[in-house]
Amino acid sequence: MGFKNVNDIKTAGDHRKLQLNELNELRDQAYENSLIYKEKTKKLHDSKIKNRIFNVGDQVLLFNSRLKIFSGKLKTRWSGPFTIAQVFPYGTVELSQPDGPNFKVNGHRVKHYFGGDIPPKVVPDLHTLPKDN
Repeated sequence: MGFKNVNDIKTAGDHRKLQLNELNELRDQAYENSLIYKEKTKKLHDSKIKNRIFNVGDQVLLFNSRLKIFSGKLKTRWSGPFTIAQVFPYGTVELSQPDGPNFKVNGHRVKHYFGGDIPPKVVPDLHTLPKDN
C-alpha cells in the first residue's frame, strides 16, 4: 500500500517538473517575443523620425486639424502640396504656397509629398485654413 504512495509522489514530482519546464519555456518565449516586439517598434519609430527630416525645397502635404469634414468621404484633412521655405529647430517648418503668404506649422502636421497625382482626397487649396500663428 505504502509502495503505491511513493510511486504516486514520484509521478506527481515528475509531473510538477514537467510543468515547471513548460512554464520556463513559455516565459523564455514570452521574453523573446517582447524583445522582438521592442526591436520592431523601435525600427518603426526610428523610420518615422527619419521621415520627419525636412529640407528647404521639399514638397509636403499639410494635415489640417481645423478643416471640418462635411459629407464624410470627399475631403480628407490633408492639403497641399506646399514647399518647405525654412526649417526651424524643434520641428517647426515654414511652408510657402503658390498664391498666398508663407506660414509656419509644427513639423508633425506635414508629410512628404513625392510628386505624381495629389491623392484625390487631398484638398488642393487652402482658403479654408485660418492662419497659424
